[in-house]
Amino acid sequence: MTAYDVVVMGAGPAGLAAAASAARAGCRVALLDAGSRPGGQFWRHRADADGGEHPDWSTFARLRGQLGRVAHRADAAVWFVEPPAGRADPQFAVHTRSGVVHGRRLVVATGAHDRVVPFPGWDLPGVVTAGGAQAMLKGQGVTFARRIVVAGTGPFLLPVATGLAAAGGTVVGVYEANDPACYARHPRAVAGAAGKLTEAGRYGWRMLRHAVPYHRRTAVVAAHGTDHVTGVTVARLGPDGTVLPGTGTRVECDGLAVGFGFTPQLELAVALGCATRLDRDGSLVLAVDAAQATSVPGVYAAGEVTGVGGAGLALVEGQLAGGAAALSLGRPPPFPARRLDRLLRARRRLRRFAAALHAVHPVPAGWPDWCADDTLVCRCEEVPVAAVRRAVRELSAIDARGAKLLTRAGMGWCQGRVCGYATACLVAREAGRAPGAADLAGYASRPLAQPVTLGEIAADD
Repeated sequence: MTAYDVVVMGAGPAGLAAAASAARAGCRVALLDAGSRPGGQFWRHRADADGGEHPDWSTFARLRGQLGRVAHRADAAVWFVEPPAGRADPQFAVHTRSGVVHGRRLVVATGAHDRVVPFPGWDLPGVVTAGGAQAMLKGQGVTFARRIVVAGTGPFLLPVATGLAAAGGTVVGVYEANDPACYARHPRAVAGAAGKLTEAGRYGWRMLRHAVPYHRRTAVVAAHGTDHVTGVTVARLGPDGTVLPGTGTRVECDGLAVGFGFTPQLELAVALGCATRLDRDGSLVLAVDAAQATSVPGVYAAGEVTGVGGAGLALVEGQLAGGAAALSLGRPPPFPARRLDRLLRARRRLRRFAAALHAVHPVPAGWPDWCADDTLVCRCEEVPVAAVRRAVRELSAIDARGAKLLTRAGMGWCQGRVCGYATACLVAREAGRAPGAADLAGYASRPLAQPVTLGEIAADD
């Protein structure tokens, strides 16, 4: 049995940075990832990609070049982590689809997946998440439709739209539910992340070059079609996120990419007992200290699992987490004190910008009003919005867990990954309160973090 000093789960920006830092300090490091190639969603690429179309590819190339000192296991989705059993030299047993890996320290860098909210027609073929559209484009080099609407909120809509347009798709419009002009209310945060302005300018130029219209305070409130999406209804939103009457317009398309930010993937950390908190964007995230340590001894976290903030913040947190894990094992610091100070300042600056981003791009508060009673909230179990509302109004459900047990929302194939956030928000709204950490925790708690067969479990010693 090979035992590692540090096991890093996830090979995106945070995981790569953590593995490199720990290895630089002399640790034996295992880097586990579900993907066939490192990079995560941010640097997802085909085997023959030269990186020209990817942001900050040189940073990825540098980190990938350091994997020679790391035991990188691709196609190794982690489905369970067994905590130490009181041994003199405690070790975590990390169960993957390709075997068990043992380590004295863990770094959770599992990233996030798309956050969506339901609306009539969102279950039609041709409606995909923004991240799904980008994954197909980066991973296979294909667009998922010919005439495409990109909608939701957040800066992520821009690279999705420009990527699809550059690949030959016709992007008929980007519909941003909020107003990016509100960044002017956060001058300190914006000034501390000047590179973000340059990046936004690049995407703006590409949208102009491909003649992609951009609409502020406008959302897709319905998708239309029978066996495939044929068009969407877009409507203007007021400052409170509610639809302005009489502003609905139909837009013809055969594809819709939609996303309202991201939901951190916390299953493994929550199963270990790591404490969580509610972040500014309404997401449940891991609570960490200044060293990126969670509440569970020996477990560190970095990237979107500690709060969605982009690749730059993930890289900084990954370096800090990997370095802290190494220090806890008595290894020398992986970088000098001056660089540590720079990393800490960068983390403060980037977290400040992330807070501004969440303030400018919230999920529109009025989205439940877009839903008809028969709009599905849980597509796996075909649970309509009306069933969730009835669970609160008539069956006395007081939280998302109660609604889940009464309606089966979140009990299907995705185990609440897609519908959990929306169901929690619907239940809280019907109960007359804001959604809290307890509402979301039920959808982040899963004994098995990945689909696994009974045969694989039986073969696991």
